[in-house]
Amino acid sequence: MENAGRGLARLARERFLGGDVRGRRVTVLVGGGGNGGGGLAGPRRLAGWGATVQVVLAKEPDRLDEVTRHQLMNLEHMGVPYRMAGGDDATSSADLIIDALIGYSLSGAPTGPMASLIGWANSVGSSVLSLDVPSGVDSETGTVYEPAIKATAILTLALPQEGLRAEKAMRQVGELYLADIGVPPELYARPSIGLEIGPVFAEADLLRIW
Repeated sequence: MENAGRGLARLARERFLGGDVRGRRVTVLVGGGGNGGGGLAGPRRLAGWGATVQVVLAKEPDRLDEVTRHQLMNLEHMGVPYRMAGGDDATSSADLIIDALIGYSLSGAPTGPMASLIGWANSVGSSVLSLDVPSGVDSETGTVYEPAIKATAILTLALPQEGLRAEKAMRQVGELYLADIGVPPELYARPSIGLEIGPVFAEADLLRIW
């Protein structure tokens, strides 16, 4: 999660915030699972670098996974504010929106606060950087549910999932970046996976795929 957060913060700074995050506004949309935890680890670094970070939660803090709740507490200790999703989402704006609502655990179309936040992110006109996969897209099958984030770019980890190459999914993905989270190439070569990957991060730990 910390490796994911570091890659997310670097990509946000270099691709979307002009190389200097001081005074730039970043809104983070956070779900209850591990995707939300990674989404908070990156903005913690951005806040430390001088960005103005606001967190919007789709679930109450006591309903977050333990690791995600821990990441939220870290931000609280830094004085970074958070609020629950609500009717005032559409009145705010940001230089960058980080989508950390739903990762690989998607099962069916988003509903409730998550659906509302996806609708807001798509309508506000800011760049959107998704972690792992645009929320509302099934990364295994490529199915695009309604609603689904229309990302400017996504950062996926270790290796991209096959569903992201589906035609409809690619329209939601935008630019695809890959971050090193420390998975050794030997792991992919095991019989249960059977992939010969090689040292893809030999020259950089953050790669653009398309």
